[in-house]
Amino acid sequence: MVPDNTKMEEHTIVVEGDVIVGNHSDIKYGIHTNSAILGERVELAGDLICKSDVRIDIWSRIGGNVKTDTDAYLGEFVNIDGKLIVKGDLDIGNDVKINGGFEAKGWIVIRNPIPVIVYLFLYISELLRLGKDEEVEKALNDLSEDNVETMSSAAAMIIPNGSSISIDSIRVPSHAVIGSGCRLVGNIRSTSLEMGDSNILYGSIRTIDDVNLGKDNSIHGNIVSRGMVRISEGSHVLGEINARTVRIHESARVDGVMRASEGIVFEREEKAELSDSQLMQLDV
Repeated sequence: MVPDNTKMEEHTIVVEGDVIVGNHSDIKYGIHTNSAILGERVELAGDLICKSDVRIDIWSRIGGNVKTDTDAYLGEFVNIDGKLIVKGDLDIGNDVKINGGFEAKGWIVIRNPIPVIVYLFLYISELLRLGKDEEVEKALNDLSEDNVETMSSAAAMIIPNGSSISIDSIRVPSHAVIGSGCRLVGNIRSTSLEMGDSNILYGSIRTIDDVNLGKDNSIHGNIVSRGMVRISEGSHVLGEINARTVRIHESARVDGVMRASEGIVFEREEKAELSDSQLMQLDV
């Protein structure tokens, strides 16, 4: 899940909301975000800059600096190549290596912080205890719902277990959802893809199942899918399209060749039906 207005810069991914990175993921960028939760054995190549809490699980490695305006929680065997700056409290586990030194203005507690998955479980349990069923349901829906309209309204970037993001590719082992107003770099590889409006992708798209592109997107590459590819109005694909079925709006543009084993459908603009009062005015 990539939320609205996410920008992939030269060395950094900038996210307006929060970031959750699954276990064994490899991110060849730094991350600037509100808060971050990193699972076990996550590799992050650049800086991790957060306005709110940072929680890093065991055996993860940060290739740059870690900075937070609030609290930080580091599990066992975390390795930070740069400097750790914490303006709040620091909860740190055993055998943590911080090569650039650290600064903490609050309390420093040396113990093993609870694993991220346990933290999330306790968080949801506390919400249930307080009777906030609606907030629990919303949180679970944000993590599991595949509907693009529901997911695109969420403020978190969710990277599933075993994902890989580099300047060359964005690889996820499941369904991918991209919000609106994003700027992404890399070839997307996923089982299927839902994309919002007004995005720019400098790369290609390859999926097993369907690809659904919203309005006014710009794809600087090819689209290859075993399922259906749907291109909404105003979108521009600078490469080719190869799919089982292609449905494309008449105002969309494809610079390359379109190939579809089961056919290509061009969708026209639907004309608005005139009301009775408008028809009477036309008669007059």
